[in-house]
Amino acid sequence: MTGTTTKIELPGAAVEVVRKGAGPQLFVLHGGGGPVAAMPFADKLAENFEVIAPVHPGFAGSAIPDHFDNLQDLVYLYLDLMDALELEDAVMMGFSMGGWTAVELAVMSTARISKLILVDAVGVKVGGREDRDIADVFATPPDELARMMWHDPAKAPNPANMTDAQLEIVQSNRVALGLYTWEPYMHNPKLPHRLHRIDVPTLLLWGESDGLVTPDYGRAYCAMIPGAEIIVIPEAGHAPQAEQPGAFVEHVVSFAI
Repeated sequence: MTGTTTKIELPGAAVEVVRKGAGPQLFVLHGGGGPVAAMPFADKLAENFEVIAPVHPGFAGSAIPDHFDNLQDLVYLYLDLMDALELEDAVMMGFSMGGWTAVELAVMSTARISKLILVDAVGVKVGGREDRDIADVFATPPDELARMMWHDPAKAPNPANMTDAQLEIVQSNRVALGLYTWEPYMHNPKLPHRLHRIDVPTLLLWGESDGLVTPDYGRAYCAMIPGAEIIVIPEAGHAPQAEQPGAFVEHVVSFAI
């Protein structure tokens, strides 16, 4: 399904936003792998929703503003973006790093959203000081990372099949992911103390085979959010929307409409 892409100028940065479909607003925040609006699951969701998907500055070849140095800069930018888009009763859905971003937005204000969906989200620490709750994507060899993040590693993107231009985008995405999530790594230590502020229905969708953030991590995360529920999707890793798109879309539609 074709969509439209517009560039929205905001204080301090411009953001590209992809829109497709019609219906209730579904505000989609992608993860470290980059934009997801062109993936088949997004087209299926666009049959029921108006999918509104910004591209985080630094991803897909876009520039990172000079003053950005952590996720909070993205969060405040998206508070402005939600106002500019005039979101009203939107369902907000975030993947991995985008799920963390969505949570940070929701603890600040749910005025523009009606429901929240978190997909294999990072953002909190659930174990002790020495526990590795979230695998280190920057220190793990690519083959091992693929086995960790995918139920079927054969479905993982293969750099050997990419053009030079695509490889450049992959590397720039990695740089942006590091900027947003590095210190402290993939979480905000204060966030667990703020999750009680989320006052909209919340669903966590998790891949059963996710080795980056395991289903047990997801269940602990879920328990921190009042009234939240979690659904674990079989035969899927860190990207259930890619490995099990049919089941994924079914769960989103069932919860959101």
